[in-house]
Amino acid sequence: MRSLLFVPGDDERKIAKGLGSAADALILDLEDAVAPARKGAAREICANALQSANTTKKLFVRVNALDTGQTPADLAAVMRGRPYGIVLPKCRGGDDATLVGQYLSALEAREDIERGATRLLPLATENGASMFGLGTYAGVERLCGIFWGGEDLAADLGAVANRDTQGRYTAPYQLGRSLTLFAAAAAGVIAVDAVYTKFRDLEGLKAEAAEALRDGFSAKAAIHPDQVEPINAAFTPSAADVLWAKRVVAAFDESPGAGVASLDGKMLDRPHYKAAQRVIARAQSQS
Repeated sequence: MRSLLFVPGDDERKIAKGLGSAADALILDLEDAVAPARKGAAREICANALQSANTTKKLFVRVNALDTGQTPADLAAVMRGRPYGIVLPKCRGGDDATLVGQYLSALEAREDIERGATRLLPLATENGASMFGLGTYAGVERLCGIFWGGEDLAADLGAVANRDTQGRYTAPYQLGRSLTLFAAAAAGVIAVDAVYTKFRDLEGLKAEAAEALRDGFSAKAAIHPDQVEPINAAFTPSAADVLWAKRVVAAFDESPGAGVASLDGKMLDRPHYKAAQRVIARAQSQS
């Protein structure tokens, strides 16, 4: 899973367009993209879209945050469509994710879905309180990744902007981004990078996606179909990357138990071996 495309949950045309896009996953959005008066209609549209979709894409639903009181109604409506996963916004930590997991267990029983089949992808940096919960996700059932976002965090902090004049995140948001990487590693799941809001600036998107891959993210969210291809390209290993990774793995496999290996006159150690295995796994998952 490289790209996750947000689509408004109450817009059948955009959902259909998203289903026809190259995105690996769609996030049908019941939260920010839907006006308060449209929440009920959006639930029904999402449920119907999930039930009728003929796709190999992973279909997520972003429900409304727990503090709105709308989460149970969102889940009750969309679970009949058997989504791949639930995106939980403004998640404050493992306790919030566990509570939603309990809701899902009851609804899976209602819909005759295997218990635990519905994944959870928390948006884990959207308010100040959530920053202190990033170390609490390890061991949470259903967790398939940890997703960071800086737009709602900026609003919660009362910031004028979350990027500097060069377009780079300022210190509070760099911290949230970095802690998400640590949290995902501690929990043994992927880290998902935030959306790039300037959807017409594809060069800026490419640069940010490349930085995300460099730092350890496995995927990035999109808010427009035009952003999907650059994101997929950034997170798809090149043929040269895969060849190098296979040679690194082979060099270590020739000497099982060795702490170091030599390749093309360079000394490699176990972190190189682990990184090479990840490149191969990522390539295989996209084939």
